[in-house]
Amino acid sequence: MLQEHREPQSTPLPPVREAVPPLRPLRPGRSKPVTPAQGAAAGRDAYFDNAKYLAIVLVAIGHTWPMVLQGSRATEALYMLVYVFHMPAFVLISGYFSRSFDMRPHKLRRLVSSVAVPYVVFQTAYAVFFGVMKDEPISVHLLSPWFLMWFLMALFVWRLLTPLFLAIRWPVQISLLIAAAAAATPGIGGQLSAQRVLQFLPFFVLGLYLRPEHFRLVQRWSVRWAAVPVFAVSLAFLYWAVPKVQLGWVYRNSSSQSMQQPWWLGVLMSYAMFGAAMVLIACFLAWVPRRRMWFTALGAGTIGGYLLHGFVVKWFENSGLVKEYQLDTPLGRVALTVAAVAVVTVLCTPPVRRVLKPVAEPDLKWLFQKVPESRAPEAGAPEGAGPAAVVGSGKVGQQKAPMPPAAGGN
Repeated sequence: MLQEHREPQSTPLPPVREAVPPLRPLRPGRSKPVTPAQGAAAGRDAYFDNAKYLAIVLVAIGHTWPMVLQGSRATEALYMLVYVFHMPAFVLISGYFSRSFDMRPHKLRRLVSSVAVPYVVFQTAYAVFFGVMKDEPISVHLLSPWFLMWFLMALFVWRLLTPLFLAIRWPVQISLLIAAAAAATPGIGGQLSAQRVLQFLPFFVLGLYLRPEHFRLVQRWSVRWAAVPVFAVSLAFLYWAVPKVQLGWVYRNSSSQSMQQPWWLGVLMSYAMFGAAMVLIACFLAWVPRRRMWFTALGAGTIGGYLLHGFVVKWFENSGLVKEYQLDTPLGRVALTVAAVAVVTVLCTPPVRRVLKPVAEPDLKWLFQKVPESRAPEAGAPEGAGPAAVVGSGKVGQQKAPMPPAAGGN
């Protein structure tokens, strides 16, 4: 069985404004004009909406499976496979949608309204929820994120670092050195989610340098078919490795010394986990549909699924229903997985998003002084506002960023 069970913490991806391409004129023979709603839908990139929905589904499943891991080596292997790549994929896409972030006043205002405010609101809400549910004193610690709230803390820090990593040479290589140093440094605690901020940093920095054509590259059929055996071999390897591997390596929330391992293993595992995650991210993105699907519209509302599903998961975990209904059986695990998908899907629907908007995507014009912008954003530049960019609303921009130097194995 797994040597260590730490509480999994995942989270979703940030809202970004994307450039809306002009609507195509009607072809000869078409009689119906394009409605405003259809036009808005046409302005979104279905590929990223699909990716956001599928990613948030993996998050919900990943938070649900720990309740039924014991007794099923196959479930443990699947769980570890998901955790190798799904949070790195979130972070990488977050970086992609942050390419235009700088320190201009309107960008900072948006960072506060769509990342800092939701963090404070839901960090407090989770603290109250856990205190009431466990009948313990309520204690709010804004610098020590609860459960899945670490991602918003990390996103806030990464966004502030974006101008620096867009200005320096060898950004990805430097971020990998930082991540490896963090994995080999004990004493970095939970304050500001420092271990995760540093260990996931390379994925965010790499995302800053991606362009739309890189996502099209992995959509080739040769990559899609190669992804099938890659996933199969990875799952078989993890099935063998489950009793030998500690989950701290995939959670990226611990140093090697805290897992009773030598410091140099933390360095090696940092690079190994980065390589493995990038391969599986490419495989995942290869099979994300580019066309509109039945769930594409839900990709605009994943902010609700991300912020709210933790309440459902933790309530269910504390309720004792897993033992009462014997859900730690093969059929029970399937039922629990289907239930997790259904719950997070409902939480991504437009009604939930509308109810959540005042605290998840608030309008704080009343709070800030009106400062004239130095220049308008470049046409097509993604505005990278906050968690809704990856887990919420937003359209994909086409701003290009220079690729990092090839030296260093990137």
